[in-house]
Amino acid sequence: MVREKIRVSTRTLKWKCVESRTDSKRLYYGRFILSPLRKGQADTIGIAMRKALLGEIEGTCITRAKSEKIPHEYFTLVGIQESVHEILMNLKEIVLRSNLYGTRDASICIKGPGYVTAQDIILPPSVEIVDNTQHIANLTEPINLYIELKIERNRGYRIQTPNTFQDASYPIDAVFMPVRNANHSIHSYVNGNEKQEILFLEIWTNGSLTPKEALHEASRNLIDLFIPFLDAEEENFHFKNNKQKVTLPLFPFHEKLPKLSKKKKEIALKYIFIDQSELPPRIYNCLKRSNIHTLLDLLNNSPDELMKIKHFRIEDVKHILDILEMEKNFA
Repeated sequence: MVREKIRVSTRTLKWKCVESRTDSKRLYYGRFILSPLRKGQADTIGIAMRKALLGEIEGTCITRAKSEKIPHEYFTLVGIQESVHEILMNLKEIVLRSNLYGTRDASICIKGPGYVTAQDIILPPSVEIVDNTQHIANLTEPINLYIELKIERNRGYRIQTPNTFQDASYPIDAVFMPVRNANHSIHSYVNGNEKQEILFLEIWTNGSLTPKEALHEASRNLIDLFIPFLDAEEENFHFKNNKQKVTLPLFPFHEKLPKLSKKKKEIALKYIFIDQSELPPRIYNCLKRSNIHTLLDLLNNSPDELMKIKHFRIEDVKHILDILEMEKNFA
């Protein structure tokens, strides 16, 4: 456990970690302060940060399992102590850490007798297990156990329904949230003639992120949500019949591309990946989830089509325009 004395500065707004501990591989705790704040500000920030910590941070989970020997979820396999339902519940508890995009394949292939734990999962390179000792099943006889798994990175939680069964595989309720709990409290004090506040934030994580990392990521994601209000330009918005319409410029390359032959144009764009551009993580993730991997993919979508991407905003299109303008010498 790490503890520090709380020293409040009355000059500038500062934050500090005042307590940090690891209760287990799957439970980290951190306590932070932010001060000095004016009356009412601590509650405003605390409520917003708690919602961002619980709902705006991405995590990685096993979301689907498949085995040809399993006819239904409540089947019991000879030589395995647990039922299929219990195995699925154990897979749900496995905590993963990754930076992957989209869905990846994993598997379990082991011969009994013996205990099957998280360390027996064969993972893609971009994924690691937080606690290798997590129990999955107990094989009581010399049988072969093979399970195909799907791993996904997302946010929030997803409850699977019966109509999500496909290809004889079994969906697993996914809790993507790396933050298990978050609380905030306020300490008020008088500084001269002014009443000020200290905000205390308590964060518990599942081990895939430290509380400090969770605080940083939640803060960045919260700032992203407010950027549209800072970048809003009145001249770009037109109102007709009380409905808001946005006028978007064309990509700066569209005028230059016709000067190239179609074949040369496709070759040039096909081998320039969006990974090579300095895109913010959120914009990059949105494009990758929409199967946009190269500049050719990007330019085949109009700005209006990009605006239909989930979580994509007008300032994201403008940001892409700025980056493409800087890279236009490829043409």
